[in-house]
Amino acid sequence: MLDLFVIFGKGGLVLWCFQASKDMILTSVNALIRTVILQERTGDGTFEHDSLMLQYKLDNEFELVFVAGYQKVLQLSYVDKLLDDMKREIRDRYKNQLLDKRLFFQGVDLADLYQEVLKDAEIWSFEVASQPRVMRTFDKSIKSKKTVASMIERPDLIDNKKVKKEKEKTVKSSELDYNENGDDDEAEEGVVESEENAFQGLNLPIKSAVGMKGGMRKATKAPPKSPKSPGQNKGKKQTKWDLSGSAKDAKELDYTKPSDGQQVLRDYVPDRSMVGKMAGGIRALEVADDLKKSESGRVMNLFKGLVGGKTLTLDDMTPSLEKLKDHLIGKNVASDVAGKICDSVGAKLNGKVLGTFQTVGSTVKGALEESLLTLLRPRRQVDVLREALEAKRQGRPFIVTFCGVNGVGKSTNLAKICFWLIENDMRVLIAACDTFRAGAVEQLRTHVRHLNALHPPKNGKPFVELYEKGYGKDAAGVAAEAISFAKDSRQDIVLVDTAGRMQDNAPLMRSLAKLIRVNNPDLVLFVGEALVGNEAVDQLVKFNTSLADFSDEANPHLIDGIVLTKFDTIDDKVGAAVSMAYITGQPIVFVGTGQTYTDLRSLDSEAVVAALMN
Repeated sequence: MLDLFVIFGKGGLVLWCFQASKDMILTSVNALIRTVILQERTGDGTFEHDSLMLQYKLDNEFELVFVAGYQKVLQLSYVDKLLDDMKREIRDRYKNQLLDKRLFFQGVDLADLYQEVLKDAEIWSFEVASQPRVMRTFDKSIKSKKTVASMIERPDLIDNKKVKKEKEKTVKSSELDYNENGDDDEAEEGVVESEENAFQGLNLPIKSAVGMKGGMRKATKAPPKSPKSPGQNKGKKQTKWDLSGSAKDAKELDYTKPSDGQQVLRDYVPDRSMVGKMAGGIRALEVADDLKKSESGRVMNLFKGLVGGKTLTLDDMTPSLEKLKDHLIGKNVASDVAGKICDSVGAKLNGKVLGTFQTVGSTVKGALEESLLTLLRPRRQVDVLREALEAKRQGRPFIVTFCGVNGVGKSTNLAKICFWLIENDMRVLIAACDTFRAGAVEQLRTHVRHLNALHPPKNGKPFVELYEKGYGKDAAGVAAEAISFAKDSRQDIVLVDTAGRMQDNAPLMRSLAKLIRVNNPDLVLFVGEALVGNEAVDQLVKFNTSLADFSDEANPHLIDGIVLTKFDTIDDKVGAAVSMAYITGQPIVFVGTGQTYTDLRSLDSEAVVAALMN
């Protein structure tokens, strides 16, 4: 029993619909458009929303979408046939109107056609389900294709690899065995006879004693070693690495007790002229010139085998889409995500009619670039400064919580973001809620001291303060006290640093969900490495799942954005950005590109796509 069937154009105009309730098409189909159609996720053909399962088909030639919806608890096998039949009937009956761009189905009622096609699909489903399952006969099995000769073992047919390996052993052992008198001819005779024995009777002695004139072979000894030259050094010389330093450099490399405190600041901000010049938006990533020049050539090679035609089909695109999937995986895109992107590109181009001056290669390449750009461009823009000013107008601090797995750089990138905020005259309170890792509080205290040294206090108030309660405390309670302190002291932003935790650690994930539920931050940022591929998908999925499962709210607060770290270590393998954006559908707010406070960028979608297409 179908709950809805709707036909609409890709422009959003509903052309005809059948629905069981009035609000069903408004909520479910709009969710399908926002989440699937506009986000380049059309490869699967199914979409779940609340209790409904939506199945859809695309007609790329006429820019139409056919959608059927039913309850998820039902198993309707005829929905695919219904969609295909309705698509075919509409194309056959109203092709001229579609080509002339007239008002679609003007004066035409599709209710009778829909009921007719639906009845045929239900009858077909009943007939298929009622037919008994026929077992496959032996003649149709793979085993029946084997010949009798292929199943007979023949001892005269020896594996070539085994013969070659044993032959090499025999030759090597014969070359090493020679007598004291240097009878090389006799040794050669023994080698030849040993090889013949190996091929004939499979007797493969390592040292053959047959063929020697004296009967048994005499004891052998290793050849004499060549004498060392007088100038040759004894022992192995120690390797000297570049920039390895020595004991004389220890004083200069000791940063624990700097003489004037300026050396440490130069390490955190090498270019002091950047201080005071990071106001406003963060500078975006730049596209390397070599990526721009070589991006078209390499990817276009993937589509050499495609034969252009008037209409594209999945069979024509399958070989190149497989190569495209391998290319994306080589760029560190998660394998599942790469497959779904390729399926989406194939579904988007299936049935598309090429123009006169369009080639198949340029069409597929353009569709891929468009899909990647759509994925990386966020559905909602996260403007931290604007939202912080709005919270300040409401008389409360703007709260940002950082979470992620161990060792990804949460505290370091928190300090970078803090430096950017105080560059924009924001007063920041850092809440040390990592009460598990030894040295976590001391690390934040060091960052606060350096940040205040770069930006001296204004009107007697420091730009950055640290709220900490030591170790072993409840992180949610520490965050609540920090937020209360920020309200009393009129701080603009609270940055909550949490402990690193693996996605499978249930107790720590429960603690993180409690911290977010109790304090209700304005922004939850997931800090992830740009080095990971498939692991990024597992981390994000399980973090969001844990935040939803361990929350008792109807609409739990999940991840709002991503901070991508160590972006300077991956060259052009930028696929983790695509994987994370695809899984969460949330924007990549910040990108870490180094170790200093100024190494913070915003994601440039075109730069990432250029690196992926290289």
